[in-house]
Amino acid sequence: MLYVAIPPLLPVIGLLVLPLVLPSYWQKVLIATSIFALLAMSWDFLSSVGMVSLGQALFFGVGAYCSGSLDHYLGLPIWITIPLGTVLGGALCTVLLLPVLRLRGIYFAMVTLVLPLMFERIVEATRILGGTEGLTGLKSFPNDWVELYVIGIVVLVALFGFRRLMSTDFGLVLKAIRDNDRSVMSGGINIYAMKAKALFIAGCTGAFCGAYMTHVYMFVGMPAFALDYSILPLASAVVGGMGTFAGSLMGAFILVPLSEALRGVGGLRTVIYALSLVVFIVALPEGIFHYVQRKYHQIERWVKVD
Repeated sequence: MLYVAIPPLLPVIGLLVLPLVLPSYWQKVLIATSIFALLAMSWDFLSSVGMVSLGQALFFGVGAYCSGSLDHYLGLPIWITIPLGTVLGGALCTVLLLPVLRLRGIYFAMVTLVLPLMFERIVEATRILGGTEGLTGLKSFPNDWVELYVIGIVVLVALFGFRRLMSTDFGLVLKAIRDNDRSVMSGGINIYAMKAKALFIAGCTGAFCGAYMTHVYMFVGMPAFALDYSILPLASAVVGGMGTFAGSLMGAFILVPLSEALRGVGGLRTVIYALSLVVFIVALPEGIFHYVQRKYHQIERWVKVD
């Protein structure tokens, strides 16, 4: 029983215990790591449908601006702005990407990469939503413990929720669309409606990240569309192991703290970080999670039958 129960319990225990033992600075790093883990899982979910996204920054930025605008202009409390920012952000991103759902592969990825860069330039040129200065003075969480445990619980819900979703009939259809969308269409299923639903789920996950960090920083501005929110989730999913969601979580909890730990080496930080990525990808192309999972199964002890 312990052999089966220990792996699912590890992320639960880790996200509940780490806030209690980490110093203040690393608690903030834990929040950022959890945010990138959510973005990586939403990227992994989209890739499971065959939609490779390079624009997680789009989901993050739209969710951040939705939540920040509801706070700044309407004065709504934080427990309303975050859920509304999550749903509105997911819906807006879905509507924006509806015209390109027929695109596949690199063509869909290119569109998702361009959109956040375009929105960043629009905000800068038109000076809407605070322009280059952004929206400041937003409401914060009641205390640090709420910040830490709310995001931790959401990460766990997303992890087990995505894994459960992909094992349902809905998830099996999404996998079939990735493998052979023409066969699914011949079965009378509207694959574009299914893709839109998957896009909304992933968009809401990414928009929640933006809405949450808006109130952690008490600020929202053009950095919400930064390329880091697109590249690092992708790198986390690839390093951790695609198609597992737990691999995306593991990748984020390796790469983000590693990036912070290398701040002290100055300009060499980028070089060491890049070399680390290369080592991970070349040595373990399947992903760290798949490797650890395989090794874990190899130590299973069978009961001798007389």
